[in-house]
Amino acid sequence: MAQPPMLPRRVAIFDLDGTLTWRDTFSAFLLGHLRRHPIRWLRSWRVPAVLLRFVLGGRDRGLLKQAVIQIFMRGDSRGELDSWARKFAARVVARGCRPAALAQLEGHRRDGDYLVLMSASPSLYVPRIGELLRVARVICTEVAYDDDVLNGTLVSANRRGEEKVRCLALLRAEIPGAVFAAYGNSASDLPHLAAADEGLLVNAGAGARRQAQRLGIGTADWI
Repeated sequence: MAQPPMLPRRVAIFDLDGTLTWRDTFSAFLLGHLRRHPIRWLRSWRVPAVLLRFVLGGRDRGLLKQAVIQIFMRGDSRGELDSWARKFAARVVARGCRPAALAQLEGHRRDGDYLVLMSASPSLYVPRIGELLRVARVICTEVAYDDDVLNGTLVSANRRGEEKVRCLALLRAEIPGAVFAAYGNSASDLPHLAAADEGLLVNAGAGARRQAQRLGIGTADWI
């Protein structure tokens, strides 16, 4: 009888935007797509109404993300979007990541830890970044296609805040007994950093650092 695969002793979960990278990736991916299709800027007239709904409707970041994707990218083919995603991911990993963050990730890899990239950014490109970083698992906000045409509807929860806590709990159930380390950069990451065995808030503002201190979460600057 075949032996079951050995479970890892440690799991390291990395946030993407502002943690591994210098800046937000979703806006950069979108702007790069618009440079390839400048006529899409004509759709911008719909953005103010979307922002108003965001402000008045509970500030749901998932619905905002969905609306922006549908305004500017809905109807695009999977092949075209993936072609841009591959190029974009290569740029992000080559020039857009913090050296100290990559060093931390590589340290976990050398130790044989199970690497997870967990991001609220969309599945349009995050899995391609995960491939280049050679992580074992990518958890991100999933976006729907109709066959091979982008619909743009979110088909998962927005992987942010308490949703990251839920995802961490699922990983704990899947990998029992492992020690979980987690890295994030914003106040919205504090819930899952607190739920990890070893949480570290990096590159954060003063307010988030104060919250982290109250929660007993360490802080650091990665450059």
